Amino acid sequence: MIYIISTFFLSILMDYNDNNWEYLFNGKNLDGWEIKIRNHQLGDNHNNTFKVKDGSLKVSYENYENFDDKFGHIFYTKKKFKNYHLSLDYKFSGSHLNGAPGWSIKNSGIMLHCQHPSTMLIDQEFPVSAEAQLLGGLGDGDRSTANICTPGTDVDINGIKAEYHCINSSSETYNNDEWVNVEVIVYSDSIIHHLVEGDTVLTYANLRVGGGEIPENYLSRLDEILDEGYISLQSEGHPVEFREIKIKELK
Repeated sequence: MIYIISTFFLSILMDYNDNNWEYLFNGKNLDGWEIKIRNHQLGDNHNNTFKVKDGSLKVSYENYENFDDKFGHIFYTKKKFKNYHLSLDYKFSGSHLNGAPGWSIKNSGIMLHCQHPSTMLIDQEFPVSAEAQLLGGLGDGDRSTANICTPGTDVDINGIKAEYHCINSSSETYNNDEWVNVEVIVYSDSIIHHLVEGDTVLTYANLRVGGGEIPENYLSRLDEILDEGYISLQSEGHPVEFREIKIKELK
């Protein structure tokens, strides 16, 4: 057992020392990415929600008057990923959009092991996935980031099925609109780690279809293991930017 644990953590350490990163976002355009916004067809970038500005991939609501439940995601669809180390920086900016739910203030996410966007229902809010929830502090009280939320999925934490849709990490609260680095280390469905500024803040395992938000076309797949999938980023009603979106595949 000691050898197995030591080998596991050594593999993570070796991963950190390896600089063989592949950039998913080139900082210039959205090549390789596909957009799906609720109640719009795949590829319709409604109101120019997702755009590139100053080298960042930005979620913008400057052309909106009201949110109108336009939950959106931008998917990297060139390939599926199974075992990987993902890293990106994010920061919130601007004001929360009128009509967006209160819980979406300074709220976004990295969706892991996603279904392909072409399989999402037209009115589906979130892809079946594990969400590394990205939050900003509100200036009063604790508000961790890199939490786990489970749209259409279940996970186990410490060997027990997670009781709630979202489970908080142990991260600090980031109250200022500053760049925050988040990493995710994924070993298929078996174990997933969330890191913030280099510190591991959450670990979970056994990612599978389940929970209370299963879309109709996934009902027959209840308890199916999700051992690979696509990566997407959210638009939920608050402007947010992403940069340095990079990945390296693990053996």
